Amino acid sequence: MNAPPITAASDAPLREDVRTIALVGLAHGTSHFFHLLLPPLFPLFIRDFGFSYAELGLLVTTLFVVSGTGQALAGFVVDRIGARPVLFAAMACFALSGLALSMATGYGGLMLAAALAGLGNCPFHPADFTILNRRVSAKRLGHAFSVHGLTGNLGWAVAPVFLAGLAAAFDSWRVAALCAALLALVVLAVLWWQRDAIDDRSGHAWEVPMPSVRGAPAVVAEHPMAFLRLPSVWLCFSFFFWSTCALSAIQSFASPALHTMAGLPLSTTALVVTGYMLFGAVGIVIGGFLVARSERLERIITPCLLGSAALLVLAGMGVVPGVMAVVLVAVAGFGTGIAGPSRDMLIKRAAPPGATGRVYGTVYSALDLGFAVAAPMFGALLDHGWPAGVFYGSALTLALGVLSAAAVGSGIHRLRRAAPNPSA
Repeated sequence: MNAPPITAASDAPLREDVRTIALVGLAHGTSHFFHLLLPPLFPLFIRDFGFSYAELGLLVTTLFVVSGTGQALAGFVVDRIGARPVLFAAMACFALSGLALSMATGYGGLMLAAALAGLGNCPFHPADFTILNRRVSAKRLGHAFSVHGLTGNLGWAVAPVFLAGLAAAFDSWRVAALCAALLALVVLAVLWWQRDAIDDRSGHAWEVPMPSVRGAPAVVAEHPMAFLRLPSVWLCFSFFFWSTCALSAIQSFASPALHTMAGLPLSTTALVVTGYMLFGAVGIVIGGFLVARSERLERIITPCLLGSAALLVLAGMGVVPGVMAVVLVAVAGFGTGIAGPSRDMLIKRAAPPGATGRVYGTVYSALDLGFAVAAPMFGALLDHGWPAGVFYGSALTLALGVLSAAAVGSGIHRLRRAAPNPSA
């Protein structure tokens, strides 16, 4: 069915934009919270079940294999039926994941919780970015991406404190899991209450059809999979893969690695993930302003990620006191945070019109693949007595991500320079 033409998103009132951005941010923060449903409780699983870090890393792999497989497919579903109903279903899966974890009696139960969290996570990036791109004014889109990344980092920052804190307060990780399920239900209720602000099929959601130009050749509809032929899509994919490998290492294993290297208590080293995410959140706010002023986004990404890589190498070398190493790793999140909005805008510029959900779904599946591949590998480094490898490996993958981002940016710049001037 053809959509009725409506007002362009550039005319959306500020209040509407703010409401949409806030709701999408709330949902995105919840999805990132559930990325870390399991890792903060790893020491308790080792205590109760006797698993190794490599075995626990496979739980993270399960979550992100399910998420990555589903994310590429979810982009097509979002483009077909809309983002809002998919977002509601995802939040329900998170609630089921927390419930399953609270009843787990062994590895199979933990695996089920991981799989349900992955199923809930899979549609988030295609759904979120479809809503933002279709409802938020063009002049506020950079800030929307900034808030989106900020809330994701806050979700990561809150999860370890929320889960480990409740587990300690009630002396039960099962209570913490139930509270996580309740959190997902509360967020679902808020989204349902304000559902008109995230409806990508009404309001400003539909793009105004481009007028035809006399004498111009007719536009031929492309195959839905045609976007897969674009090199920029796969370069974005590789950028996300490498940068996510670094993130996976920090989230899951920076705390036990610093505990082993520096002899600090886990209660202290656990703060490194929260610190990394909070510094990242500050960086994202700054990055939102920078992205609106820059045509060459790779020039923002490159120094930020290389600076973060240098801090991680320094922490891995063991040449600074233990507490200072925790601080260095946390501060490394600042550089990755600044690069975040530029990363998201880079994908928007690489996406062909009408394929937003599919491109974001495909590219962001690299995030899931990075988590899936990196978790057991970095866990094995800890099991084999090389905790510094967590930080060296993170730095290396950030450097590889810089190369991919540079290639994407250069390709987009060449295409823009080659494009004919419409005013000519």
